[in-house]
Amino acid sequence: MRSQNTKLNQIQNKASNYFLDSIVTSWKRRSIGLIALLLGFYMGGNITVYFLEKTGQRPLVVLCLVTLIEIMIRLRSNVKGDQWPLFWLAIDNFRIGIIYAVVLEAFKLGS
Repeated sequence: MRSQNTKLNQIQNKASNYFLDSIVTSWKRRSIGLIALLLGFYMGGNITVYFLEKTGQRPLVVLCLVTLIEIMIRLRSNVKGDQWPLFWLAIDNFRIGIIYAVVLEAFKLGS
């Protein structure tokens, strides 16, 4: 018996397709995504510490990183269609890595 096409069923199907897509895809797509995520984490951790040491002003450093991330989001939303899907996968994962590093630094500093 087939289940009805309810909103909950649609959400479950979309979520399962999203997670299965990340597992079933090619090694090239997975490796580019993972490398971009790790590079974003590395750069995010180093950028925050480096600029914090140079300027000494945490709000300025965070403002610059938020501006950089917002520029990446605006560029992504202005692109029509699926042009360069691996490039945008790398940019999205790089952005997620930077955000994760900044949040982790905030927890380490207790703010």
